[in-house]
Amino acid sequence: MFGRPSVIPAPAQALPGRAETMQFDPVHKVLGTSMVEPFPENCEQVVFGLGCFWGAERRFWNLPGVFTTAVGYAAGHTPNPAYQEVCTGMTGHNEVVLVVYRPQEIELETLLKVFWESHDPTQGMRQGNDQGTQYRSGIYYSNDSQREAVENSLQRYQQNLEQAGYAQITTEILPAGPFYYAEDYHQQYLEKNPGGYCGLSGTGVSC
Repeated sequence: MFGRPSVIPAPAQALPGRAETMQFDPVHKVLGTSMVEPFPENCEQVVFGLGCFWGAERRFWNLPGVFTTAVGYAAGHTPNPAYQEVCTGMTGHNEVVLVVYRPQEIELETLLKVFWESHDPTQGMRQGNDQGTQYRSGIYYSNDSQREAVENSLQRYQQNLEQAGYAQITTEILPAGPFYYAEDYHQQYLEKNPGGYCGLSGTGVSC
């Protein structure tokens, strides 16, 4: 764990990956909805990275207005990476949750509140005892409206964190790129394994 790189590799250094996409059951084990496109026309997508994706996904799947969730890998270089490859730190990917939601039923600001309060966004390339680039805090937006909402919420939460004695937020904010689905056993992991590991812990600072 402590030998993993703490810096995202350059594209030329990353593992080569593969052309084949991940095979998995596309039906959400909690919601019964599809985890793959096409999604309903009244839905939007946003991708969050906030540490180990097992616990991160559970934070979102039961929120009213969320159509579906899925775990995967984003913001890296290696096409269609496997979990073992991501864990080496040599794909550049982050462990993330895809959240597909209906804006008429749940606002992005509500999702952002859950995101900020569910982890410590000041820890850089780690989250608690989980260390490495795959555990970095990140938000990957789908459009300019989302980007503006994300940037505004970061500024507000930074003020709250500073008042509580925390350092600068290190959250990566980028346009959403390719989302690679994780292996089937990772999807809704804590529903399949109720006693499974969840290392998420927030700061206790309200957003």
